[in-house]
Amino acid sequence: MIHPPKHAIHPRFNPGIFFLVKSVSKGGAKNLLTPTSFNSGITQNKKEGKIMFPKKPVSKYSTFQNIWFMIKLACTSQEKKVLVISFFITLLTIIQNLLNLYVSPVILSAIENHVSIQELLFTIVIFVLMIMLVSAALAYANQNVIYGRISVRCEIVNLLNKKASTTSYPNIDDMKFKKLLTKSDEYTDNNDQATEAIWNTLTVLLINIVCFFIYAGLLTQIHPILILVILSTAGISYFISQRLDEYKYQHREEEAEYIHQMAYLLNRAADFGAAKDIRIFGLRSWLEELYSKADREFTAFHRKAESVCIWAGIADLTFTFLRNGAVYAYLIYLVLYRSLDVPAFLLYFTAANNFSGWITGILEGLGTLHRQSLDISTVRECLDYPELFRFKDGLTLNQDTKNNYEIVLENVSFRYPGAETDTLKNINLTLHPGENLAVVGLNGAGKTTLIKIICGFLDPTKGQVKLNGTDIRNYNRKDYYKLFSAVFQDFSLLAGTIAENVAQTENFDLKQVKNCIKKAGLLSKIDSLPDKYQTFLNREVYKNAIMLSGGETQRLMLARALYKDAPFIILDEPTAALDSIAEADIYQKYDEMTKGKSSVYISHRLASTRFCSRILMLEQGEIQEEGTHEELLRQSGKYAALYEVQSKYYREGDGENEDK
Repeated sequence: MIHPPKHAIHPRFNPGIFFLVKSVSKGGAKNLLTPTSFNSGITQNKKEGKIMFPKKPVSKYSTFQNIWFMIKLACTSQEKKVLVISFFITLLTIIQNLLNLYVSPVILSAIENHVSIQELLFTIVIFVLMIMLVSAALAYANQNVIYGRISVRCEIVNLLNKKASTTSYPNIDDMKFKKLLTKSDEYTDNNDQATEAIWNTLTVLLINIVCFFIYAGLLTQIHPILILVILSTAGISYFISQRLDEYKYQHREEEAEYIHQMAYLLNRAADFGAAKDIRIFGLRSWLEELYSKADREFTAFHRKAESVCIWAGIADLTFTFLRNGAVYAYLIYLVLYRSLDVPAFLLYFTAANNFSGWITGILEGLGTLHRQSLDISTVRECLDYPELFRFKDGLTLNQDTKNNYEIVLENVSFRYPGAETDTLKNINLTLHPGENLAVVGLNGAGKTTLIKIICGFLDPTKGQVKLNGTDIRNYNRKDYYKLFSAVFQDFSLLAGTIAENVAQTENFDLKQVKNCIKKAGLLSKIDSLPDKYQTFLNREVYKNAIMLSGGETQRLMLARALYKDAPFIILDEPTAALDSIAEADIYQKYDEMTKGKSSVYISHRLASTRFCSRILMLEQGEIQEEGTHEELLRQSGKYAALYEVQSKYYREGDGENEDK
């Protein structure tokens, strides 16, 4: 999940709505017991007790492309000051280093030349004032550049949130996309991550490069061979370090798998919706066992990564020792046998020492920049993840005020990725304007998948879905979504007021909110609350919030669907949490609620489908029977048999109650 930056939050930051697409479901024991292929990542990566690593991935973007991406982002997010201040930091730092380099040799030279006290003091005061002035300006620039850098990182967070909340629906279940989101979360988490730290890396690298040429020109006055010695040893050290430092990026998907597993378990353990299941089924020990197992694998992975880093450090230390030893030995030789004076010795000694630092700084900066570029590449891969649906480039769909829409499914089949069989098979269906359609069938019949196809969340693997004769693939999918209001089994209840949850915005028509609440049968409940429509929901955010019952929440979601006032209403088990009296009340109001609209009603209770003008009986992904309730009963087919089983159950229950 993409979070706001932890170390600093800019006032312009918008946390977005990424939590709407969290991979952790809100179900009960069923979800706890069946996290799909939970241990598959670990099992597949293990062989004879050894961790098996995946094939080395290739970065999609070059370092230069990622730098240019950050520069353009700074400009488009109106933070050009990041570039300007970074330039001044570079200039001021170079001046500061040159002042520190020359201050001691110049003063020593003045003393050796026996200048007057006044001239010596004047020289010292000038250097001190210049150093103080430059240091103060540098401190001010460093302090003010932080805010712009945070703003650019926050802009990336906003882009990731937008991507997560608007991406094509199938991407939500795509494990590769989920892993990219997990890593993108890490790389935008705080000030030290690549999406902000790269500015400091670029600034320091530029400083090192400029100072390298300045100091190289100075050292050539002693002997050019010194530069070659330093370059060769530093180059070998950098080459070894760079190869080893790529280890983390090469295995980033494996690391993301461990993080995803542990995050899943932590979220399940902290989910209030699963609290009853954890206690009733004694799941705590199992959750702890699974978490410990994933944690051990994660720790083993990092131990191997740390050992690689240690060897990189040893190699760097060895070549640094050889490099500095050669430079210092030659300077000592000049002092002993070439009569190098004290000011010159101090100047060259400091220059040689700093020059080694500039070389190391350049190479380390290039290594850091390379690693940060890889992290930014991951973020950009997430932002540029392929979209399966058309959005801005799709046809504009202007809503018809008369709601004169017809949806036709022609020879539609659908198979989930990795599945061996089709979930839906050769479905031909027409949803006429103003029609109330019911879809019934046993679990696994394909009802929910059919709804997702109709709503445009999924595209058929075969066949077409047409809106008024046009394949919906040609439309801007966002425009298509505007045609639907829905009450799904899994819904999002946001932290906000009741009115805001109905309207899904802070700017709402209160009269319309009240009307929808009334139609949904929740008016008496809302009127009984002290703050009525301004009552807060979700105690995780608001301490004075209330908790609605399951049935009340379902009515609230129904009111939300009515408020949108879309041409199509989708109701997926809308009365599952209601008692029989409340359910009957909803049925009586159904015609009023759906007047002038087309509706699709999914239910396991066949008695609840009587009020629909047409009923589809699905079995194993196919339409087995179709007609009104009375027509299907007369056919004496599977619908009639299933209805008889359910009605018999209720009749027997009534008989038992009467006997008692």
